[in-house]
Amino acid sequence: MYGNGNQPIIVLKEGTQRTKDKEAQFNNIDAAKAVADSVRSTLGPKGMDKMMVNSIGDVCITNDGVTILKEIDVQHPAAKMVVEVAKTQDTECGDGTTTSVILAGELLKQSEDLIVANVHPTVITNGYNMAAAKAVEILDKIAIDAKNDKTLKLIASTSLTGKSVGDDDDKEHLADLIVKAATYVADEKGRVDTKNIRITKKSGGFIADTYMVEGVVIDKELVHSRMPKKIENAKIALFTAGLEVKKTEIDAQIQITDPNTMNDFLAEEEAGMKAMVDKLKEVGANVVFTSKAIDELVMHYLSKAGIMGYRRLKESDVEAIAKATGGTVIGNVNEITEKDLGIAGCVEEKRVGEDGMAFITGCKNPKAVTLFVRGGTEHVIEEVERAINDAIRTVGITLEDGKVVAGAGAPEIEMGIQLQKYASSVGGREQLAIEKFAKAMEIIPWTLAENAGLDPIDVIIKLKHAHENESGIYMGINLDNGEAEDMKAKDVIEPLRIKTQAVNSATEVANMILRIDDVIAARKSPPTPPQGGMPGM
Repeated sequence: MYGNGNQPIIVLKEGTQRTKDKEAQFNNIDAAKAVADSVRSTLGPKGMDKMMVNSIGDVCITNDGVTILKEIDVQHPAAKMVVEVAKTQDTECGDGTTTSVILAGELLKQSEDLIVANVHPTVITNGYNMAAAKAVEILDKIAIDAKNDKTLKLIASTSLTGKSVGDDDDKEHLADLIVKAATYVADEKGRVDTKNIRITKKSGGFIADTYMVEGVVIDKELVHSRMPKKIENAKIALFTAGLEVKKTEIDAQIQITDPNTMNDFLAEEEAGMKAMVDKLKEVGANVVFTSKAIDELVMHYLSKAGIMGYRRLKESDVEAIAKATGGTVIGNVNEITEKDLGIAGCVEEKRVGEDGMAFITGCKNPKAVTLFVRGGTEHVIEEVERAINDAIRTVGITLEDGKVVAGAGAPEIEMGIQLQKYASSVGGREQLAIEKFAKAMEIIPWTLAENAGLDPIDVIIKLKHAHENESGIYMGINLDNGEAEDMKAKDVIEPLRIKTQAVNSATEVANMILRIDDVIAARKSPPTPPQGGMPGM
């Protein structure tokens, strides 16, 4: 920029990079499209998996969109905005993350032609907002009312399809467990708090060995071999403090010169530890869980008293036990009272593979269950855990909303067809944006067909032809033969909220990126040299 004297006026700091107008818009669109392309091949039951290896060599194998996007280190600011779409979708619905990202990428791709034709971004975003509102209206009209166990199981099965969860029998077994767990913890309004469904995993066995425990499972062993392995009518003491002699917070030394004094000192220490166990016996506790350590002498006294003891639990585990049993977590052993104890029907140590685990069942609060996941390898059970988490959320939102739509690309094609009709009634330049929005909806069935090795063009033509009749609103693509079939009749259904959330969040991020016409990036700071000066000094 130059002033009246033709001298350059420097506004930005030296080294700052700036891109403007169409160059900035196309850069942002390309970055968003790159993110969408990175997860596109994972969509649908025929989608492929991705292997991610981090800087320390840990391997993650998954086709879960949000997990992939969290693992890859995205640098471009516009690309990070698209990643946020997947995270929001995951938080709100638990599934549909890949769908939302692909839709966002396609909306931006379709907008490129309009930008080249000098249609102002504000016009495009207005058109997209109108189209999104209409799309949600269309989805509400074609939604099916459903809240029974059969529908919930179908929802869970659809969510698990395409994930690495074994064969059809394994998928059906997991779907049964997920529905059982979700209905068990649901409140009177149908809301499912996923914190009440804990997932504990242990490698070994098969996916079919996964089962549900009505209570809490803790991956810890008893601290002493002579402790009882099972206690009925358990009264549970919960601590965030260690059962040991408390050390001073400052450095201190005790000098003892007389052997008798030494004996007195040790006796005092031993008496203090015995007093802890006596206090537990006094209040009636017969099981102890603590997030800190238990001294060996305390272990001895606990075993003599017939009290089960577990140490070094995660804080989340202690809180889960407190919630399930109605106990109170205490910070000091001497402060515990009988009212603070949690109540459980049984606490039992069971061997799982080579390790012992604590099973707390018959809890005071029955709204707490644990899904105990088994699988051949660590990578398998991690993917099964991700699949179960997604399916629990989809079943939960179906219980809450009571509405579903057909899957396999049926709602996207129906939205595309009806939005094209709606566009012609709008008029003005917004009509162009609505038509592009309608075209973008086709990307979902297109990608499903592409991932299944089918011809996407043939599939879209067949689906559009099938949707010409009013009775064809549930027609989706059969990925085995490439034909259009009634997905409602084939029991391929998804929660309505997944689709509405995907449409809304994809539209919002596309609009936000389209409205950016100037990118000002500050110069990156040089890396800090290691301590001791530059290399070679």
